[in-house]
Amino acid sequence: MRILLVEDDRDLGPAIARALRDEHFAVDLADNGIDGGHLGETEAFDAAVLDLGLPGKDGVSVLRAWRAADRRLPVLVLTARDGWSDKVSAFKAGADDFLMKPFRVEELVMRLRAMVRRAAGHAQPRLTCGPLAFDTQTGQFELEGLPLKLTAFEWRVLSQLMLRKNAVIERLDLLERVYEGDADVDSNSLEVIVGRLRRKIGATLIETVRGRGYRLAEPR
Repeated sequence: MRILLVEDDRDLGPAIARALRDEHFAVDLADNGIDGGHLGETEAFDAAVLDLGLPGKDGVSVLRAWRAADRRLPVLVLTARDGWSDKVSAFKAGADDFLMKPFRVEELVMRLRAMVRRAAGHAQPRLTCGPLAFDTQTGQFELEGLPLKLTAFEWRVLSQLMLRKNAVIERLDLLERVYEGDADVDSNSLEVIVGRLRRKIGATLIETVRGRGYRLAEPR
């Protein structure tokens, strides 16, 4: 999962990014509303964390521009403002959730996971595909009831496939949601990750759709 974080605090922004990466998220950090707004309009993200009091362009204006451009990524507004009017403005602009500073990182992570799950159309937090299970609340994968140890990149790829089970995910779309914007991506890196996943979960769950991408499908 790839997250856009728009936060201007020079200490808090990188700290949140590190905490999210520790939970296997890919994170792109912008420290002003202009850069953050541009990233949200042009790049592929699973969700955004958006501060309101941003330099260059405030968070509500950024959010309005995203929605006007039909950008549907779920957005969690993160702010130190505690006024009711600020919450109303954020939700009217198209926010999906709202979290006050100071906050616990664990709560932010769970809210992000829940937003991404709902945006993918899943009501239940536990997703399954044959012997594979994904607890979207904890981020834990299991294979035949046992915890599955994954690298960050393996987790990102497998979570995308699980959230869109039975659908073909285009190779470029998968790459965009696995790597951060400034990453130096090797041309065959995705194939390497998928190969490692097949060795861990079995060769048949992940199908290669020639010329398009990959699909996670129920065992036949």
